[in-house]
Amino acid sequence: MGSATASNESATARGASGTLRRKLAIWIVMASLLALIGTTAVIAIGGRADPAEVRAASPLLGGPWRFHLGDDPRWAGAGVDDSAWETMDLSAPASSIDGDVGLPNYVRGWMAHGHPGYQGYAWYRRTVAVPTGDRAWDIVGPTLVEDGYELYWNGKLLGGSGRIGASPRVVGTRPLIFALPADAAGTRGVLAIRTFMQPGNDASAESGGIHVAPTLAPRPESYALYRAEWWRSIAGYIVEAVEPLAMFALIGLALAIRKRSSHPAFIVFACIALALSGVKRLDNAIVSWTDLMSLPTYAWLSKVLWMPLSLAAWALAWNRWNARASRAIDGAILLLTLVGIAGALMKLTPMTQIFRLGVLALFAVIAVRMIRHGPMRSLAIATLAAILVSQYAGELGSLGVPTIWFPFGIGVTLTQYVYAIAIPLLAVLIVWTTPSTKAR
Repeated sequence: MGSATASNESATARGASGTLRRKLAIWIVMASLLALIGTTAVIAIGGRADPAEVRAASPLLGGPWRFHLGDDPRWAGAGVDDSAWETMDLSAPASSIDGDVGLPNYVRGWMAHGHPGYQGYAWYRRTVAVPTGDRAWDIVGPTLVEDGYELYWNGKLLGGSGRIGASPRVVGTRPLIFALPADAAGTRGVLAIRTFMQPGNDASAESGGIHVAPTLAPRPESYALYRAEWWRSIAGYIVEAVEPLAMFALIGLALAIRKRSSHPAFIVFACIALALSGVKRLDNAIVSWTDLMSLPTYAWLSKVLWMPLSLAAWALAWNRWNARASRAIDGAILLLTLVGIAGALMKLTPMTQIFRLGVLALFAVIAVRMIRHGPMRSLAIATLAAILVSQYAGELGSLGVPTIWFPFGIGVTLTQYVYAIAIPLLAVLIVWTTPSTKAR
C-alpha cells in the first residue's frame, strides 16, 4: 500500500514537472514571437523612405565639393582660396545604400577616389546658397562619416561627431542637426567639414571620409528629416539590443532552474557564453546610438575579449553536454583561446585564424560525441548548429554564403537571423533538462 502511494506521488510530481516544462516552452515561443513582431515593426518604420514633401523642400548637398587631405584649422574660413583643391563628387548613384544599415544616398569614400590606404585628416568645402524667405534653416547630417567630423559655417564651428584635434576620440556617427545663423536665409555661405579617420581602424577599398552628404533643410522639415534618420538608425541596430536582452533573460531562466537540471555544468558555461555574446552584440547598438564608447575601444573589446572568450565559452559549454566532459578538449580550448587573444593583441591574422579554425575542429569532435552518447540528440545538435553558424558567419561569407539581407530596406545580418533561432532553441533545450525530461 505504501509502495503504491509513493508511486502515485512520484507520478504526480512528474506530471506537475512536465506541465511546468510545457508552460515554460509555450512562454518561450510566445515571447519570441512578440519580440519578432516588435522588432519587425521597428525595422519596417525605419526602412521607410524619407517623406516626399520633406525631401522636396530639403536639398541633399551632393555634387562636387572641394577636397584636401591633411589638416589646417584655417581651412574652415570663408575666405580660403580652395581653387587648387581637388574635386570630390558626393552625388549618390540611384538607389545607392551602404552595406550595413541600408542608409540611402551612399557614396564611396576617399580611398576609392585616388587615396587608397590613407587614414587621417581631410577637409571638404563648398558654397551653399540658402533660399530667401523668413524661415530658419538647418544642416542635417552627414549621417555616415569615417570616423569623426566638425562642421563649420563661414568659419564658425556648429558642432560635430566625436572629438578631433590634439587627442582625437572618434565615436559612431549618429544623426545630428545643426542650426544655421538666424540671418542665413537669402545668403551664400561656405560649409566646411573637417573629417578624421582613425588610423588602425578596419578599412576597405571604399573607406574614408563622408559617405552620405549633408542636407540643407528648412524648419520644421529639418526636424522631420532628423527624426526619420534617427528611426533608420534605431532600426539598423534594434536587433542588437533585443537579442542581448533575450540572452540576459535566458540567463535568468537558466540559473533559476539550474539546481533541478540534469546538466548544471552545461548551464553554467552556457550562461557565461550568453553573457559574453550579449555584451558583444549590445556594444554594436551602444556605439551606434551613443557617444559612450569610442570606436577604438569598441574594436579592441570585440576582437581581443568578446570574440575569443565567447567562442571559447560556447565550446566549453557544449563539451559538458555529455555525461562527462573531455579534459583534453577543455585543455585544447584554453590553449587555442590564448593563441586567439595573443593574435588579436599583436594583430596577427594567422594566429586568429588558427584559433577560430582550431575551435571549429573541436566543435566537430564535440558534435560527434553528442551524436554518439548525448541526450536529446536532435534538439541539442540543432541548437549547436545554430550557435556555430552565429559564431562563424564571417567564414561562411568568405565561402560565398550571403551574410546580410535588407528587409524593408534595413540591413539584417546572418548572425542576427540565426540568433533569433538559436536563443529560443537553447531556452527550450535548457528547460528540457529538468528531471522529468531526461532521456529514457
